[in-house]
Amino acid sequence: MEKSVMQEHKNNGYVHIHTPIITSNDCEGAGELFQIETSSEAKESAEKTHFFNVPAFLTVSGQLHLEAMAGAFTHVFTFGPTFRAENSQSRRHLAEFYMVEAELSFTESLQDIMQVMEDLFKTVTSTVLSKCPRDVELFHKYIAPAQKGRLEQILKHKFMIISYSEAVEILKQAPQTFTFKPEWGCDLQTEHEKYLVKHCGEVPVFVINYPYNLKPFYMRDNEDGPQHTVAAVDLLVPGVGELCGGSLREERLPFLESRLQRLGLTDAYQWYLDLRKFGSVPHGGFGMGFERYLQYILGVDNIKDVIPFPRFSHSCLL
Repeated sequence: MEKSVMQEHKNNGYVHIHTPIITSNDCEGAGELFQIETSSEAKESAEKTHFFNVPAFLTVSGQLHLEAMAGAFTHVFTFGPTFRAENSQSRRHLAEFYMVEAELSFTESLQDIMQVMEDLFKTVTSTVLSKCPRDVELFHKYIAPAQKGRLEQILKHKFMIISYSEAVEILKQAPQTFTFKPEWGCDLQTEHEKYLVKHCGEVPVFVINYPYNLKPFYMRDNEDGPQHTVAAVDLLVPGVGELCGGSLREERLPFLESRLQRLGLTDAYQWYLDLRKFGSVPHGGFGMGFERYLQYILGVDNIKDVIPFPRFSHSCLL
């Protein structure tokens, strides 16, 4: 599967970038990071000096570094470990997992990003089904009967597209009661994502144009109103929910400066502003969790069963 992912990108002219695991940036802005310190630093007082002179963390995404490289190589991707300090033991969360991420320069359309996401999913899945039939059939026989047939049907059809606003209306009209009440401006929960996929016929669904205040600073402002949105997209798949997330990036310096200033992040992301200040192009990208992809195509209920040494809240064995 890993080979297929790598080959799909290289066949389409993407340059493989080894983005750093240690970083001083919080790409998602959620604050759910693992901070790095040396054993001697851990014993010192709160007024300690840092090994790197600045606080350092395990990466939550290689996206920002890919954006820097996309300015030189146009199409770039990375495939490596990612870390999230979420206090969750759910069936679809890990503290350490692998992420496939890509960045495309010279694109002004969210449709371009979605097409790359859909092509990646379909090409890799087709390759896995044809090249690893015995392995896949073992799971489909004992773990998820009929999953192979469902995948083959999905590969024949275009993925559906709905807006975030349409998704909220669908959820509000649902005959079932959700634990989290669907409201415009609130994030979609796993129960919402799974219902949307079911409502759309158990096929992958792109949800686009999320509320401005719901997404990270780097997503492109749609300049719409009165419901202010950004050009973001999530790919939802049956049984799992969100598989991929992406967006057009905000390449316009004044927009980016304004948002970072409001968030108090201007100094921390001055280098990111400089990418725009000294010349940028319209661009966008996405990330796909590799273990969630495995979980979906194999029909495995718990993500911890598709990785040899799962790391999650309160568990780090071996």
